[in-house]
Amino acid sequence: MSLRERKRRSSDRVPHDRWLVSYADFITLLFAFFVVLYASSRSDQQKQMQVAHSIQSAFQALGLFPAASPPRDRSGAVATQTSPPPINVLLGDDLSASPAVQQDLHRLQSQLSGILAPQIAQHVVALRLGREGLVISLREAGFYHSGSAAPDIESNRALDHVAETLAATPYDLRIEGHTDNVPIHTSQFASNWELSTARASELAKILIVHYGFAPERLSAAGYAEYHPVAGNDTPDGRSQNRRVDIIVLPRISVAPAQPSR
Repeated sequence: MSLRERKRRSSDRVPHDRWLVSYADFITLLFAFFVVLYASSRSDQQKQMQVAHSIQSAFQALGLFPAASPPRDRSGAVATQTSPPPINVLLGDDLSASPAVQQDLHRLQSQLSGILAPQIAQHVVALRLGREGLVISLREAGFYHSGSAAPDIESNRALDHVAETLAATPYDLRIEGHTDNVPIHTSQFASNWELSTARASELAKILIVHYGFAPERLSAAGYAEYHPVAGNDTPDGRSQNRRVDIIVLPRISVAPAQPSR
């Protein structure tokens, strides 16, 4: 066999290990893909830990949660964080989880119970600690004429006591108007919605104008007959449902205002 024939046969032979080149390229790309995924997941984890640390530090500064051991990452190492400066109150935050706030609401309830003892005995004022805060119920029988949104002049003294006590606190107030289920239609109010909303708004206006409350502390809402506290099938139950509730919320927006009256 000539040398030329040997070279031709050698060049015609197809190597059987060429697939290893493609396989090696595929493995390299797959490795790079998982490296990128791993790096992305580690970056997201660090960001999540930073957000969690910031939230935890803010709540600890408020005294809402007890101080805990420093958080650690998956390797067990203590995660580094920058602690925010101490603060006394975070405006607009819900402080209902604070034992100190709950104790203060209990103290406020006891204080108002003593001041409003005559009205409580007459069943025209009721106090209770509800899910959202301290509820001061001013019933229509002692504070309003039927179908009127303005409090009676005879109730001014009781309102003075309530306003002066609440003005010394830092908490926000929500004023809610409620009615019974008896329909109303007058020249001033077309339904119980309008009456309940007008009573809440009027009381909020009185607290701002006559008692110097900061408007940022107050909100007003009317619920008509749809949030009863008693059954509407008896006169006594309907009397309890016709009320304006002042809810002392465990939330702080501004510093307390001093009464101007």
